[in-house]
Parts: sequence; C-alpha cells; structure tokens
Amino acid sequence: MSTVLRPAPQGANAPTNIREFLAFKLGDEEYGVDILRVQEIRSYEHPTRMVNAPGHVLGVVNLRGVIVPIIDMRIQFGLHDVKYDGFTVVIVLNIGSKVVGMVVDAVSDVITLAPEQLRPAPEISGAIDSSAVLALGTVNDRMLILLDIEKVLVDSSVQ
Repeated sequence: MSTVLRPAPQGANAPTNIREFLAFKLGDEEYGVDILRVQEIRSYEHPTRMVNAPGHVLGVVNLRGVIVPIIDMRIQFGLHDVKYDGFTVVIVLNIGSKVVGMVVDAVSDVITLAPEQLRPAPEISGAIDSSAVLALGTVNDRMLILLDIEKVLVDSSVQ
C-alpha cells in the first residue's frame, strides 16, 4: 500500500487565519491560550517555594532538568476559594526562550476558531490588563477569553 501526498488546499478552499486554542477553566470562566505555546499538560505537584516571590508565583519544579516557575493564574486573576486537588492541572508553556507552568482549575479541549468567531474584547479594568486579552472567541453557546499569554506573564513578574 502506498501513501499519496496531496498539496494543501489553495485558493477558495484554503483555510485562512484559522487558529487553535487550548481551553481551560479558572473559576466559572473559560479561557484560551494559543495551542502553539503549549508544551504539555501535567497534574499539579507541589512546587518548591522561592524567597521573595509574589503570591501568585507558587515556586518552581524540576521538569526533566529544566527549572520551571509555577504561576497560579487563579491567584493572579484575584479568584477566591483556590484549592489544589486531583483536578488541578498545570499547563506548561513555551514563551520565547522560557518555560513556565500555569496552574488552572481544569483543561477542557482544543478549540479551532475562524476569524468570524473572534470578537474584540471590551476595555475593562480588572485583575488582568485588557491589552493581555486577544479577543473573545465564540463557539456555539461557549465564550472563551483568549489570552496573549506573553503579556499576562510579563504582568505576573515572571520573565
């Protein structure tokens, strides 16, 4: 049996600006981060605390020889009732030359969004700078807050 490789669709059949996001939960809200930034998803393990680290920087873990800072996005975004249980996960991200882990309540799925499914985010002040929100993504009855994770992490003092 042979495999025939066909060129990717071009012209009217070619997908344009389709993007994929990893969807995750923080409290009752659903967020998304560019899937190309995601290295892996791990279960939560207690990190080693670092002296003078901000409260949302829980510490560091050794991930196959790489020291990875762990940020609890729930604390950074000002959510209450932060619990660490069997459902708590860490999304390990590649941000430039750095590897960072972010603690979230749950990961749901990978969402594919076309440009017409993206809406501009309103200018609202809050726990996160509105410039760190890329857009709002809509899929059926779901709405995701799509984050520019580099800007979020710059705001979190992890560089």
